[in-house]
Amino acid sequence: MAILPADASAAAIPDSTVRHRLDGQTVLRYVLIGLLGLFLYFFVLYPMSQVLWRSLLDNDGGFIGAANYVRYFSTPAIAASITNSLYVSVVAMIITVGLAFVYAYALTRTLMPWRGVFRVIAMLPIFAPSMVQAIAFVFLFGNNGIWTRTTGINIGVYGAKGIVMAEVFYCFPHAMLILIAALSASDARLYEAAAALGASRLKTFFTVTLPGVKYGLMSACFVVFTLVITDFGAPKIIGGKFSVMATEIYNQVIGQQNFTMGATVSVVLLIPALVAFVVDRLVQRRQYALVSSSAKPLEPRKNPLVEGGLFAYCVIIAASITSIYLVTLVVSLVARWPYNLTLTLKHYSFDAVGVWTRLFGTVYVYTPLLNSIYVSLLTAVVGTAIAFIGAYLVEKCRTVASTPLYMISLLPLSIPGMVLGLAYIFTFNVSGSILNRLYGTLAILIISNLVHYFTVPFLTATTSLKQMDAEFENVAASMGVPFYKTFWRVTVPIALPSIIAISMYFFLNAMVTLSAVVFLVAPGTELAAVAVLLMDDAGDTEQAAALSVLIVAVGLAVRFVYWLAMRRVTRRAQAWTQTAPDQLTVMGTGSLA
Repeated sequence: MAILPADASAAAIPDSTVRHRLDGQTVLRYVLIGLLGLFLYFFVLYPMSQVLWRSLLDNDGGFIGAANYVRYFSTPAIAASITNSLYVSVVAMIITVGLAFVYAYALTRTLMPWRGVFRVIAMLPIFAPSMVQAIAFVFLFGNNGIWTRTTGINIGVYGAKGIVMAEVFYCFPHAMLILIAALSASDARLYEAAAALGASRLKTFFTVTLPGVKYGLMSACFVVFTLVITDFGAPKIIGGKFSVMATEIYNQVIGQQNFTMGATVSVVLLIPALVAFVVDRLVQRRQYALVSSSAKPLEPRKNPLVEGGLFAYCVIIAASITSIYLVTLVVSLVARWPYNLTLTLKHYSFDAVGVWTRLFGTVYVYTPLLNSIYVSLLTAVVGTAIAFIGAYLVEKCRTVASTPLYMISLLPLSIPGMVLGLAYIFTFNVSGSILNRLYGTLAILIISNLVHYFTVPFLTATTSLKQMDAEFENVAASMGVPFYKTFWRVTVPIALPSIIAISMYFFLNAMVTLSAVVFLVAPGTELAAVAVLLMDDAGDTEQAAALSVLIVAVGLAVRFVYWLAMRRVTRRAQAWTQTAPDQLTVMGTGSLA
C-alpha cells in the first residue's frame, strides 16, 4: 500500500479547486458548530436562565428580587427540605459506597465463583425507575407489607428511613461500576513491594489499596450524592411527610401551582448538585494522572478464607437486590395484595379494572409503555448522533468555540431532572412562541431526555475520539479528502463500539426516567415511568407493579441485544482500524479523480 504524499495530491488539483474545497469544508464546519451552539443555547442555557429569572418574579410576573428566597428560607416547612435532602443524601452516600466497595473488591480482587452472576444481579436497579425500589419496600415493610404482617413489627419505612433504603438500592450499581474501574486499575508492583517489606495483608490494604482507589471512592461518593439529592421517584413514593427539595418542587408546581416558588427551590437545588459536579470533575482529573504506562496488572491470588467470607457477603447483597424485583413480580401476579393472593394475569391487561381509562383517558392499555419505547428509541438515535457529532466537532475541528462548547456540554450533568423539566415549562409553554409548538408533544420529551443525559455520552465520545490517531485526519486532509467523508468512512466504523454503548445509555435512561419528564407529559404522551407514579398514587399498586415489571423486562431485553451487538461490532471495529489507511487511499484516489 502506498499513500500519495501531500505535494502530489495538491499538484494534481488546480489551486482554485483546492481553495474552493477548503473554503466549502470550512463553511460546513462552522455551520455544524453553529448548529451545535444553537442546540445547547435553546435547550440548555436559555431554559436555565428562565428558571433563574422566574425565581426573581412573583406569580403575576412582577420583579421582586430575592423576596422568594427570603420567603423560602424563612418558612420552616419549606426550608426543612434543604436539611432533609442533605441528610438523606449523605447517609445514603456513606452506606451505598461502603457496601459497593466491599462488593466491587470481591469481584475484582478475589477468585471466588459466580462473580459474573453477582455483577449481573447488581446491575438490575439500572433497568428500573428509582421509585420501583421504593414501591417494593412498601410491599415488604409497609403497614401491610410481608415483614409487617408476618412478624408484627412495623419498622416505620415511610420517611427518611425508607428514602435512604430505596436510594441505597437505586445507587448501588452506579457506585459499584466506578469502584470496579478503580480497583481494576491498581499496579501490582506496589503490592509486590509491600510483600517484600513484610507488610501484613491488613497493613497493605490500608497503605496501598485504599490510597490507590481514593479518587475512585471520592468520585463514587459525589455521584451517589448527586443521584440521591436530585432524585424524585423514591421520596415521592416512600417519603411520606418527609419533604426533600425534589418533592418540594413537585408540590409547589403541581400541588399549589406556585411556579415562582418552584423555580426558587430549583435554583437552590442546583447549588449542591453543581458543587458536587465540579468537585467530581476535579477528582477525575487527578485520577487520570495516576495512570501509568508501565503499570503491571494485579492478578488476584487464591485465598479460600477471604473468598468464603466475601462470597457470603455477595450472596446476601445479591439476594437482597433480587428480592426487590421478585416481590414486585409476585405482587403483579396476585389478585389483590395482600388480601387475595390468588394468582392472576389481569393486572397486565391494566384496563380490566378500568385503571388505564380512569387515569389516562384512553382505551388503549399499553399506550404509555409504547410511548416510552418510542421516545427511548428516538432519544437513542437522535441523542447518539448529536452527542457523537458534537464531540467530533469539539475534539477534531478545533476552533475558538471548542472550549465554550465543551464546557456547556458538561453543564447538563449538574442539572437535576426536576429543574430541567420546570425550565422547559417556562421555555416552551409560552403562547405565541415558536418553541410552544413542541410543548405537549413527544418531541419535547425526547429533547428533555437527550439534554438530561447528554454529558456522559458526550464525554464517552470525546474519550473515544481522543484515542484515535490524529494522522487519519491529517493524511485525509493532505489527500484532499473532505472531513465528512473521513468521519463517515473511518471515524464512525472505528468508534462503533462506543456509539452503540452511547445509544444503549440513552435508551435505558430514557426508559426509566421520571424527574425530567414528569412536568412535560400531556394526554396522549404519557410515559411508563410516569404511569407507574400515577397508578401508585391512585392506589392501584398491583397495576403499578405490573408495569414496573414490563419496564424492567424491556430494559433487560435491550441490554441483551446490546451484548450480542457488541460481541460482533468490537471485532469489526478492530479489523477496521487495521484497514483505515487503505480506506483513506481509496477515498483519496476518488478525490483526485
